[in-house]
Amino acid sequence: MRVASKVIFLVKDRYGDAILDALQPSPSACLRKEEFAFDLSLEKYGVKDQKASGKVVNFVDDQKCPKVSIVLLHNYKPPIVACAVFEVLIAILSDSSSNAPEFLLPIVASSLELKFIMKLADLSLEDQNATVYGAQFGPLTDFIKSMLSKIRKLPSDFQVASEPLACLLQVARALELPTVLIVGSGSADKKERPTDQELETLFNVLEFTASHVGFSVSKDLLHLTTPQELREHQEPWRAWYA
Repeated sequence: MRVASKVIFLVKDRYGDAILDALQPSPSACLRKEEFAFDLSLEKYGVKDQKASGKVVNFVDDQKCPKVSIVLLHNYKPPIVACAVFEVLIAILSDSSSNAPEFLLPIVASSLELKFIMKLADLSLEDQNATVYGAQFGPLTDFIKSMLSKIRKLPSDFQVASEPLACLLQVARALELPTVLIVGSGSADKKERPTDQELETLFNVLEFTASHVGFSVSKDLLHLTTPQELREHQEPWRAWYA
């Protein structure tokens, strides 16, 4: 699976699709979008009725060399999720150069969850009220070190609610993949429609992420779905595996 040296890893949830749409290369970068779908077999794990599915969007230069990649993985549940994430990462690493890509994971966490973690970590009030937080997993590269120097750091045991991203972080530790988690504090109640504050939080996370890979964020394309709308969209797909 051919990707760039910088990979933004997303899950197909209420945030993943919005992030994929909103992140755009800066006009001065002169990058062209190429995308392809993937369906990786999970039969070696005894899973015959599902595959690790998603798509890769590569932003390539004039020489067709990927400069930034975005991976969007379907939102699987345990125990399938661990198999799917591992297969995707192995596919990426098998087609990479001697150096593993650097993975960027932009997410929005529950405001209540984030504040609780901040207090447990005994961080200052200034840290608790920051807009964007970060945590490093795997080797610390110069690129990730530069990113983390500009935001408040989360404790390394920060728990991610998204199962696929939580699995990715575990695999990143095991395989020593350079990974940075970029976190914003969102709504405490995910049942409500997206608020202006939640959209602003997501925009801040994406703006920070984009600024380090030569991208920009289109607010006009930043649309979040409600959990109910997401379930309705997923129902036809899930019905095949009921």
